[in-house]
Amino acid sequence: MKNDKKHFRMMKTAKLLLHCPDKPGILAEVTDFITVNKGNIIYLDQYVDHVENIFFMRIEWELKDFLVPQEKIEDYFATLYAQKYEMNFRLYFSDTKPRMAIFVSKMSHCLFDLLARYTAGEWNVEIPLIISNHPDLQHVAERFGIPFQRDKGGTREEGNGVTGKA
Repeated sequence: MKNDKKHFRMMKTAKLLLHCPDKPGILAEVTDFITVNKGNIIYLDQYVDHVENIFFMRIEWELKDFLVPQEKIEDYFATLYAQKYEMNFRLYFSDTKPRMAIFVSKMSHCLFDLLARYTAGEWNVEIPLIISNHPDLQHVAERFGIPFQRDKGGTREEGNGVTGKA
């Protein structure tokens, strides 16, 4: 049985994060949707904020034998459950690499830690840009081959120098 980290990283999975008003049956319906469609749940966590009466859930499942095509999962889930339970949800897939900008100031130790983890492959992300309000760490960005952009401050209306293009 392949239960090592390499096998786990190679599995194609879907991860669903949701929150909505707490009502009975949410956990059962979401897990049933996955199980009935032949998904293998590999992670599940849920929490209820009893003060605000909000249900939170994070669930991940293997897509290997899942009956609903990847490109239709979001639509199916929105139609069948999100409307019914007034859910806000986000769906992520392990084969889609998210883009993540890094915002830094003058201290280098956190930037080096983030870039070391990125370089070591600990995070499945793309870092297209490092943004700073000081030029001090531009050499670090250059060393790692990541574009560096300086935010000169000010408000958005005044034009702070960050273009949002990466």
